[in-house]
Amino acid sequence: QVQLVESGGGLVQPGGSLRLSCAASGTISGVIVMGWYRQAPGTQRELVAVINSGGSTNYADSVKGRFTISKDTKNTVYLQMNSVKPEDTAVYYCNWVTLFGRNFWGQGTQVTVSS
Repeated sequence: QVQLVESGGGLVQPGGSLRLSCAASGTISGVIVMGWYRQAPGTQRELVAVINSGGSTNYADSVKGRFTISKDTKNTVYLQMNSVKPEDTAVYYCNWVTLFGRNFWGQGTQVTVSS
């Protein structure tokens, strides 16, 4: 079964940068939306950023101007995180949605912002 695999998480100091990546372990056809979500302890999973097949993007207000979502031609999606804050600490998940109605999630990667 094809899975999404995230990488790039870790410990970063406030004000620092981190880049997350998400790629599929196999071929997923008809992907129309790729996104990043996050979940901090005791909270619900929330949308961070999404990008559609046409390249249009949307961001949560809390990360606008600091985070950038992008994708390459090999269907890898990235989340560039700049000027990170302690409140950005969470497990980050990537999510792909296909035009066939299938929804894929990664296993999550921990991002901790702390000095």
